[in-house]
Amino acid sequence: MTAGRPSPAAKQIGFSFMADGERFSVSATGVVVVPSGDDLSGQEQPVNFENALTEVLPPEALLTEIEDKRPYECDGLSAYQQVPRVVVMPETRKQVEDVVKICAEYDVPIVARGAGTGLSGGALPLADGCLMSLAKFNRIVEIDAENLVAVVEPGVRNIAVSEALAAHGLYYAPDPSSQIACSIGGNVAENSGGVHCLKYGLTVHNVLQVEILTADGEWLTLGGAALDSPGYDLLALLNGSEGMLGIIMQITVKLLPLPPVARVLLGAFDTVAAAADTVAGVIAAGIIPAGLEMMDRLATRAAEDYCQAGYPRDATAILLCELDGTPDEVDTQLGTVRDIFELHGCVETRVSATEEERLRFWMGRKAAFPAMGRIAPDYYCMDGTIPRRNLGVVLQRIAELSEQYGLPVANVFHAGDGNLHPLIAYDANDDGQLEAAERLGGEILELCVEVGGTVTGEHGVGVEKLDQMCVQFSASELAMFHAIKDAFDPAGLLNPGKAIPTLHRCVEFGAMHVHGGKLPHPELERF
Repeated sequence: MTAGRPSPAAKQIGFSFMADGERFSVSATGVVVVPSGDDLSGQEQPVNFENALTEVLPPEALLTEIEDKRPYECDGLSAYQQVPRVVVMPETRKQVEDVVKICAEYDVPIVARGAGTGLSGGALPLADGCLMSLAKFNRIVEIDAENLVAVVEPGVRNIAVSEALAAHGLYYAPDPSSQIACSIGGNVAENSGGVHCLKYGLTVHNVLQVEILTADGEWLTLGGAALDSPGYDLLALLNGSEGMLGIIMQITVKLLPLPPVARVLLGAFDTVAAAADTVAGVIAAGIIPAGLEMMDRLATRAAEDYCQAGYPRDATAILLCELDGTPDEVDTQLGTVRDIFELHGCVETRVSATEEERLRFWMGRKAAFPAMGRIAPDYYCMDGTIPRRNLGVVLQRIAELSEQYGLPVANVFHAGDGNLHPLIAYDANDDGQLEAAERLGGEILELCVEVGGTVTGEHGVGVEKLDQMCVQFSASELAMFHAIKDAFDPAGLLNPGKAIPTLHRCVEFGAMHVHGGKLPHPELERF
């Protein structure tokens, strides 16, 4: 967040911040001004809390000095920052249990953190909370090639799983753009996707079992080796729960055989509408590509300048369509998809001739986010999902909003499943640009809901999309979410203030009391 301004979550619980020389503490009961020089954390929690942690953690696993804690003040949504009270880095299950017990005893909230690559502020610390890094839990516990499963700890990097499986001819399908750094535990918490989620599903479709530690210190095993189990599907509930229901400590993932052949067809288009219509045409033909991605000119040029992926710089939009399977199957589908591309006005096609070229095509797509640094010092990445049939209309409206706010927007996204990632370029050093980017992003997300979509596809809600949750869900639906949270975490100590807005916040935002919990255009089909 910018200096002197609380994060969006501050309206809900446990944040403190400085403004106009005064320290403010924000909680569910309101805003309290604390006189300068007073120690807010000392008033609320005696130093006995830190002393208790020293009894169960080695010195190097407990950070209390502000400069040591600063690297943990934000996740990938760096516009919002908060230094936590303490950072703990346990390396054994016993240490995690002990920390959770101590936090419960002293009523200190816990924010579990994986690699810190999340883009919605899901791992944003609390000023008076405990930030628990699970990075040291980085072992691949077991690879069962015969049964196509692997058991991993939460700190294992996404790409490390597939690297370890390569010798077995296997891989793990979900591949977020941050896969070289993001962790499997974080992927489960956010229900991450990636460029291949169209055919192979999100994290929830590739996880068979998780072990979690609850805020009460109980160990739960959800899911199993079988395809189904009796009772409620609590495993699916944990995927995307953003660390609010339990601390994820072990994950059993589903593995897939490496496809014999994979090739990418790159198509260039003169209009965004033509590229959007082509996406619908491919799916309507009964072909489910391994990946079907779209990039507009701004994103394409930035990525090409950044890593020389081999993209046509003059195209208004490009599509990347990966087809995998047997050689004959891929050849047949390539011909069909190429015909569909040309039918919809594709002006140029390129097909990867080698594995190196295929990876280079994808390198440009996955480098699109960091490539935005060539356009502006900062970017704000949105994550809405819409029905594919509305791609053209929504992209046109985003272009209009970009012009209205005077901020460039690069579109790079999972076109096959309608998961948009508008990248709003801005300069945080320019007064008002961050606020303008936030307002623009909010309008984009509300547009997604209006056309029958949702405010997030894979990045989670975190603190970023709390207001837009008020637009998408009714009061009774939000109350049900809170009831689930209360069932798992009665004391509300696990990542409080994230993902689910309070009803009071929604009334304050103006969505719920205006619409009565009902969305505009009720005749539109909803997810």
